[in-house]
Order: sequence, then structure tokens, then C-alpha cells
Amino acid sequence: MTAQSSELTERGRVAAFFDLDKTIIAKSSALAFSRPFFAQGLITRRSVLQSSYAQFLFLLSGADHDQMERMRTHLTNMCAGWDVEQVRAIVAETLHEIVDPLVFAEAADLIADHTARGHDVVVVSASGEEVVTPIAAALGATHSSATRMVVEDGRYTGALEFYCYGAGKVEAMRELAERQGYDLEHCYAYSDSVTDLPMLLAVGHPTAVNPDRALRREAAGRGWPILTFSNPISLRSRLQAPSPTTLAAGAAVLSSAILAGAFTYGLRRRNR
Repeated sequence: MTAQSSELTERGRVAAFFDLDKTIIAKSSALAFSRPFFAQGLITRRSVLQSSYAQFLFLLSGADHDQMERMRTHLTNMCAGWDVEQVRAIVAETLHEIVDPLVFAEAADLIADHTARGHDVVVVSASGEEVVTPIAAALGATHSSATRMVVEDGRYTGALEFYCYGAGKVEAMRELAERQGYDLEHCYAYSDSVTDLPMLLAVGHPTAVNPDRALRREAAGRGWPILTFSNPISLRSRLQAPSPTTLAAGAAVLSSAILAGAFTYGLRRRNR
């Protein structure tokens, strides 16, 4: 028996849990889809501009808990009534083009390192599973957990079945650990945002990646490693491209893109 298999037998299986936005990719996965949605008539030009502004603010400082909660409310209102197949078709046509250049080389290397060590790789994101699942597959992740939206008669109702955020991420991680036999005490987690503090506290090996100010303070105070990822590369040049079937899965909470934009823009204007 090898040392690696012995370790897995004694400790349980090991997983590395990764947040997606600003941890693996350089932008918000949801906000990135505003322009193709505008091109297909789902949103207005004003919403595109608002989303671009929100993306800029997200890159500067991320989003705190209150902003994320308001974003969730805005999300449910925005996408209610959207045709699921139309959204999936748009994402299938644009996902690879949009996401491909955004993957941090350092994140791709870290994922490869965990894979080489026999660890499962799990992407855990507040974005919709229709966006997260194909991205995770392209990255070579073993599993993914993401927000799920309610669909009735082929359209989004505007309700969330599961919000993979904060304590929700920990819930998803524990459920997956139970099914897959992960020992969370020996697992790893990576995130950029203080809103993911519960996710980082749930494992034995937490790491802050491109942390916002609040998470940097937490990480420094707790003696956690802090990594800086700054080199986006072409995913196509590093990893096998997903199949058309996998790409077709990409949709739902991309609406969060627009929502996030509209909400953040409005909030900033009110504050000013």
C-alpha cells in the first residue's frame, strides 16, 4: 500500500474546496454574461452598463454580507419568467469564449497539484449551478456545489431552491463530505471573501486567496496562508475544453450577473 493510499485510509478522503470568483477566475462568473444577455434581448442597455460598473466595484473590493443579501433579493426579481432553454442556449454559445481567458494560472497549478496528490477538487460557488457546473468540469474538478433556482413550466419562478452562500456553502460541503467520505479536518479550502469565512473555518487547511480587507485581517490574525493570484491565462491552452453537452448546462444564476450589477450600481448611487 502506498503512503498516499495509507493516508487516505487512515484519515478519510481529502478534498480541496475552491470558491470560484476572484479565487479561480479573475471576475464575477455571473456578471460576465451581461453582454450576451443584452444581445439576446433579456436585459436592457442600462443593465449592461450597471453590470459593468458592478464588475468594476467587485474587482476593487468584493461584496460584503449585506450587499450579497440584497443581491439575492434583486436576483429573484430579475430572472422571474426567463425561459430556461433560451438562457441555456445563450450560455452554451458564449461560456467558453467568456470564461476561457479568465482562469488564474496560479489557480490552475494549485488544482493540478491537489489532483496529483490524490485529492478531490470541489468548486463551491454562490453563482448558479448552470454556470458553475461546466466551468468546474473544464477545470477538471471532481464535484461542484452552487446555487439552484426553482423552475416551473420551463421558466424561472424567481425563487431559490438552494442558496450556496455563507452557511449554505458549509451545508453543501458537509453533505458532500458525508457522501464521499471526506474528513474535513484534513481538507483544504480557498476563498477571497470574508463572506466565505464559514467555509474556511469548516476545514483544517484554510487559505485566503486575493483576500478582501476583512478576510486579510482574519487570515493574518489566525495565521492562515495568504496567496496572491494575478495571472489570468487561457483555459483552452491549459485544460481540455468541455464538450458541447457540458457547455449546454451553463445557465440559471448568470442572471445574478445582471442582478448584481443593477443592485450594486443602485446601492452606490443611493449612498452617494
